[in-house]
Amino acid sequence: MFGVLLASYVINAMDRQLFPLLAPDVRREYSFSLANIGLLSTIFTLGLAVAGVPTGYLLARLSRKAVLQVGIGIFSAGTILTVLSTGFLDMLAYRAATGIGEAMQFTVLLAIAASHFSGRRAAAIGWINFCFALGSIVSPILGGLALEVYQSWRIPMLLFGCLGLLAIPVVALTVKPRFTETQNKSNERAALSGATTVFNRNTILLTLMSLIGGLVIYGYLGMYPTFLRESLHYSSTAAGTVMSAFGIGAMGSIVGGWLGDRWSPRFLLGAAFLCSGGLGYLLFHGSEPMKVQLVLSFAWGFVVSGTLHVNLAGYHVKAVQSGLANRAAGIFVTSLYGSAAVAGYLMGLIAAHGGWLMAGEIQLLLLSLVGAALALGLRPDQMAL
Repeated sequence: MFGVLLASYVINAMDRQLFPLLAPDVRREYSFSLANIGLLSTIFTLGLAVAGVPTGYLLARLSRKAVLQVGIGIFSAGTILTVLSTGFLDMLAYRAATGIGEAMQFTVLLAIAASHFSGRRAAAIGWINFCFALGSIVSPILGGLALEVYQSWRIPMLLFGCLGLLAIPVVALTVKPRFTETQNKSNERAALSGATTVFNRNTILLTLMSLIGGLVIYGYLGMYPTFLRESLHYSSTAAGTVMSAFGIGAMGSIVGGWLGDRWSPRFLLGAAFLCSGGLGYLLFHGSEPMKVQLVLSFAWGFVVSGTLHVNLAGYHVKAVQSGLANRAAGIFVTSLYGSAAVAGYLMGLIAAHGGWLMAGEIQLLLLSLVGAALALGLRPDQMAL
């Protein structure tokens, strides 16, 4: 049943990764600025941020399965409605709405992982991110092919949105409440430590690092395909292939989650931020050969998505006792995706005024160094085992 839920998250990732690939075509049709297309590429994260904490409270009152199904319906409908947009504002609203649905689904998955796999929380979250990686591999390839075949950015959006709607009855028929709604009592002793409130040192530092992580991760995800197509002049298929390398790297999230259950959060998060800063600089340095971009994107996927993203989420739920897992998951979603909402706009704005290299230096390199410094203040002895 967890496998079915993870498969539904693959579709979530496919929808999420599709629009940045199509952004240059949308920009040409509507004459959007670079900053505005960047905002459209990452505004869905505003919906994720807005819905994160409320979803945590909603889960305390409604069934997880119901919240997850509603979430799938919302992000799928938003993807479909995007093709009907007449201008910037209504497209912005549809893109933001997809994030609300994604937040509901992602928060439910985090809560289930924390409940059933409390002794291996980071590893379980690694599997969730592994499925995000699968969607990140499939989406650019299929999206790029559909774009070349149909010569319309609307067709891939419709296809992916309808696929999400089909996942709703599959979840309804195959996933039972005994899995989604119950706690795994045998694992509760393993998670008795941790803070008794979300207002603690570790959670505050992790929230700050998540805010930085959102700007770093989604600065790349929102604008890197546009950089490839408009600056390095890649075709949509070539850009999709490079973006798939990111997804392959992100599949290392299983390893990243395993490391998170065994290594000190100070060392692991600090090292991940330092590596992301160096890779971020190189990615936007302007090296045109495709093999270079493939290697860098693969490494970025492993470090940033497979290690940094997974363990920011894992340490958020480890920082508190298991009864606060829903709220901790909501705080992570809100903080990371709240900053991610403006990541594409900020990246596009910097690139428009100072070039892509400056955008990489400021948003990816500099902010990553700040995140590494914050990691030094964590207190691993106060986290759940």
